[in-house]
Amino acid sequence: MITLLYAPQMEALARRIAEGDSRFVLGSVQWKSFPDGYPDLWVEHMECLRNNDVAMLASFDSPADIFPQLSLIYEVPRYGVRSFKVVLPYFPTGTMERVDRDGRIATAATLARMLSVVPMTISGAPQVLIYDIHALQERFYFSDQVIPRLETALPLVKKEIEQLENPIVVFPDDGAYKRFGSIFEGFGQAVCMKRRENGTRKIFLREGDPKGRHAVIIDDLVQSGSTLIAAKDMLKRVGAAQVSAYATHGVFPNQSWERFIDAGFEHFWLTDSCPRAVREIGCARPFKVLSLAESIRTILASEMQG
Repeated sequence: MITLLYAPQMEALARRIAEGDSRFVLGSVQWKSFPDGYPDLWVEHMECLRNNDVAMLASFDSPADIFPQLSLIYEVPRYGVRSFKVVLPYFPTGTMERVDRDGRIATAATLARMLSVVPMTISGAPQVLIYDIHALQERFYFSDQVIPRLETALPLVKKEIEQLENPIVVFPDDGAYKRFGSIFEGFGQAVCMKRRENGTRKIFLREGDPKGRHAVIIDDLVQSGSTLIAAKDMLKRVGAAQVSAYATHGVFPNQSWERFIDAGFEHFWLTDSCPRAVREIGCARPFKVLSLAESIRTILASEMQG
């Protein structure tokens, strides 16, 4: 049996994972704060976790969320758990993953260091499970004390694309094509490129022919949405009949998702990796949320010890 602990904002996803599956039991955590704002945390029946498999469904939606959850994550292995997996679907500092000039701080490396000091379990190193990390080199920011597990949610949208008439998969740049192109073998594919002209970044079609087809733009995350909207406009200009989009992580700071309501997208698929944005979006069109619950359930249960 796996005890599944979860951050408050991940409760809906945790319940989907455990629903109707006797292999999972939801743990109970009191997420409180003292008057000075510091965490006041308590895991009910923590002593029952000893010699058991435990997973923590985390969400670092904002920097303020990180300290309370890390406090819990660091403590769980100290109770003698058999195995421990931290499920962090969205690794949130992926857009600051490299240093391009002296003095900049790669906060992706900072967060990886923080997750790399989780204590060992009875069976060995804890695992950190991440979906569609923004830059693959971030795997090497983690120390040998933990095992980063890089998974993908793209099979979820692949099933959606299979239901479309005459689809073509479009990658916004060559990097996305190299990472995800093999997943969509059997579909028509097109690749875009970004180039600056007169100080403005523009998107051009590098290869592929979307004319008359339903073009589906595939990316790992979306924030302001400017790249996806520019790609959609370009695809329409070159003759795409319809344009849809997918991003594993719909970050959408400052409610930027509102830009897509009347932007001309047929569908916009995203996962429930970023719960704040999912709650804000609700049932607004053209969005459809593809849950990670089944994927996470399968990964956790497949490695459960007897």
